[in-house]
Amino acid sequence: MDLAQTRPTVPLFVSVLPAVMIVAGTVYDIMMPTEYTAVPMLSAAPLIAAPFFSWLPTLLISLVSVVVLAGLHAYEHSLAAPQSYTEQVTLITVAALALLINQVVRRGGERLASARVVAEAAQRAVLPTPPARVGALSVAVRYEAALADAFIGGDLFAVQDTARGVRLIVGDVQGKGLDAVAEVAVAIGAFREAADQETSLRALAGRLDGAMSREATRRGTAEAAESFTTAVLGEIPPGTATVRLVNRGHPAPLILGPGGEVTRLPPTAPALPLGMAGLGSWPDRTDEHPLPDGSMLLFHTDGLDEARDAHGVFYDPPARLRGRSFPGPEQLLDFLITDVRRHTGGRATDDLALLALFAGPPPPG
Repeated sequence: MDLAQTRPTVPLFVSVLPAVMIVAGTVYDIMMPTEYTAVPMLSAAPLIAAPFFSWLPTLLISLVSVVVLAGLHAYEHSLAAPQSYTEQVTLITVAALALLINQVVRRGGERLASARVVAEAAQRAVLPTPPARVGALSVAVRYEAALADAFIGGDLFAVQDTARGVRLIVGDVQGKGLDAVAEVAVAIGAFREAADQETSLRALAGRLDGAMSREATRRGTAEAAESFTTAVLGEIPPGTATVRLVNRGHPAPLILGPGGEVTRLPPTAPALPLGMAGLGSWPDRTDEHPLPDGSMLLFHTDGLDEARDAHGVFYDPPARLRGRSFPGPEQLLDFLITDVRRHTGGRATDDLALLALFAGPPPPG
């Protein structure tokens, strides 16, 4: 991020508003009797420019306002009048304040941009983007945090190539903000370590369960004790056309066939989310599904199927995807992001994480 580019794009009407105020003030002063003054409109021009324009345009607008006021008094032959001095001093004072405001806004913007650079680097370290090719699978991810200016929130994903095949996790930490990001870091770290060590998905789920429970105990707050993480763990063994899943209370993934068919992959038995081992112990059930060549797996968080339009209608991923084909996972996720935004009108109420895997050779291009 370029720290010099700290100002947002100025809307067109704002960019012309200072000139409009100067012209309007000039016309007003000429048309009205001498006891009426254009100072309010001429003063507004530099004040409007101050938070939106850089220093030089703000200075030029201030100078134009002062020169126009002097010209109006000269036109009315009132340069030596006491009112003229008062108006000139008033406008010069306002212009000086506008330049000061401009500098304060600029420095604040630079500090904000610097903080965003640091935050983005830290957040990307917590939730790195996986490579485009993992094992024999093409991979694509998308993440949209519900909080403005956030890069990640409480959703998580990771893909790792191991001796037992490609393993992955997609999950959703209960909660928002920094506490959720901290739990995401714990879950991702535990997955990275255990994915290479554990011989089965059930054992991997147990390791993650223990890590999340220990994190809740370490934090020692009531909120931490009630926290949990829904997750689905996946494994695609090498040389097989199958996918194994362990689902811990998470939305079921979808498989998109090469002919446009869409199938949900729900768990055969319910299970508690991660971090709730204190409530009891239930054996995890590993479900196995065929993964034909040319098909795609779509993992997502509840930000997808709980996205609602203005009438409260939920987004329906299978209905929106059925009958469609995509050359690769990137195109699939591009379509979903665009389609969800269209459905919701751009209103994001929850984090959204998407992970797509393509079983087959890399897509062309």
